[in-house]
Amino acid sequence: MFQAVEFPKLIMAFNYYLIDHEHIDINIVMLLTWLTTFHIFTLIKRESALRPINNCSVAHMKSRIHFLSKVIVLLVLPLFTLSNKGVAQSLVHDTSNSSYGLFKSEDPLEITLQFDLTAYLRTKPKDEYLKGSITFKPGTADSMTRDIRLRTRGVFRNVECYYAPIELNFKGADFGYTDLDSIGKLKMVVQCMPGSESEKNVLTEYLIYKLFAALTDTCFRVRLLTVNYIDSEGKKKPFTQYGFFLEPTQMLAARTNSVEIESRALTQKTIYPRMIDRIAIFNYMIGNYDWAVPNQHNIKIFKPMAFESEYLVTAVPYDFDFTGLVDAGYAIPDDKITGTTSIRERIFLGVCRTREVYQKDLEEFLEKKDEIYRLINEFPYLDDRQKKDMIYYLDTFYDECTGKQRVINVFLRSCKNF
Repeated sequence: MFQAVEFPKLIMAFNYYLIDHEHIDINIVMLLTWLTTFHIFTLIKRESALRPINNCSVAHMKSRIHFLSKVIVLLVLPLFTLSNKGVAQSLVHDTSNSSYGLFKSEDPLEITLQFDLTAYLRTKPKDEYLKGSITFKPGTADSMTRDIRLRTRGVFRNVECYYAPIELNFKGADFGYTDLDSIGKLKMVVQCMPGSESEKNVLTEYLIYKLFAALTDTCFRVRLLTVNYIDSEGKKKPFTQYGFFLEPTQMLAARTNSVEIESRALTQKTIYPRMIDRIAIFNYMIGNYDWAVPNQHNIKIFKPMAFESEYLVTAVPYDFDFTGLVDAGYAIPDDKITGTTSIRERIFLGVCRTREVYQKDLEEFLEKKDEIYRLINEFPYLDDRQKKDMIYYLDTFYDECTGKQRVINVFLRSCKNF
């Protein structure tokens, strides 16, 4: 005979078993549930067949059916608990050994930064961190929020800009992605001032990084951002601006199988010739004189692990806001140093080579011209006027590179014998 009083104990034991065995196959649990339910129906049917059909037996049968419905609910509920737990665990497991692809996607990444905006704008703290939080892809199913710290960075823009460049500290954030969790500190380039002109400047600077990447993989990768700023103190209204992340130096070093080095003794002659010539010509093309190998001013130096030479190193330029191609309002050259007051006037700062070497160096710029122009023309976040201005400025460079290659005469007159 079926003893109903034993089933509550059975169900409780079954629940505890499910809780203790988090990795049990859900299909096995479902099979056990339906077999148990079928067994209960069989027992009730057998018992009812032995009883004469009368009012008492009908009432008894109703009572058993009511009890049975409770039993089924108790059996099925653990399935939902186990299923939800399994889904949550699978999500964590799926990201533990995967990359977020922070610098692999070309799509703008929306983030929300919440911190004390008043302290950031008034004091621009460079030593002490502000507490805050970052949310990746807010408002979406795969949104992710973590507590972080941040402070301002930079020299010129830290003083001259209303919005100082930002350094994010991800230590202890535990994102669950290999690339994000490998980042200790992350540089974020932001707009200098409110308004469309500063928006154009930060978008153009981002695009310059992409232009250099068209020439070589030994470059800093960048990720375009749409940044929502929220004041944690509730004193300032939220606002949204463009910005971009700059690939951390250690990421670039790992990607290029090299180590960063710093030395005041380094010159352009200690860098692989084709590489430093590319950098010098690229900086000339975009109108950038704000760089130097000694003291590593706006340039990072790396020692490749795979190269045979014990003396030559590689170099990667960065920080392109003070260029003729961006043409920021604050970018006014010191004429005592440069001999010009116009940032649009180009200055060549490369090491001296022969005419034949310069001709060889220019070949890749000529070969990549269409790709460089395509990157600009297909960039959707600048308007047509801004794109035309960039193309016009680059045209003046390429006009010098064709025909008699007048640009080589400029190089020969201005080059440095380090």
